[in-house]
Amino acid sequence: MSQYKTKKQKIQFYKSREWQKLRVRVLKRDNCECQECKRNGSVYTEENDPEKHKRLDVDHIKDIYTHPELALDMDNLQTLCVKCHNRKHNRFQKRRKKTFWDDEKW
Repeated sequence: MSQYKTKKQKIQFYKSREWQKLRVRVLKRDNCECQECKRNGSVYTEENDPEKHKRLDVDHIKDIYTHPELALDMDNLQTLCVKCHNRKHNRFQKRRKKTFWDDEKW
């Protein structure tokens, strides 16, 4: 059973000194580059998006809700840009309207 059941517990974890230190270590290890963009042949770093206040997240590869024992395991962490992180968790995805061209062709 996860120790991160409530939003308050999750917030406490992410504000903890232990997490903050580990987050910096992971960003340094990953050279402040989004690992998903890197796997796809591009490089996304802190400088790529000056409009945003937070450009990179440290992501749990295996979610802390299902694997709380890996919450502070560096091997379970990766640097992702906000866009890739949101895509991974299916957040803020725009739904494209279906058009005439999407219909089946015969």
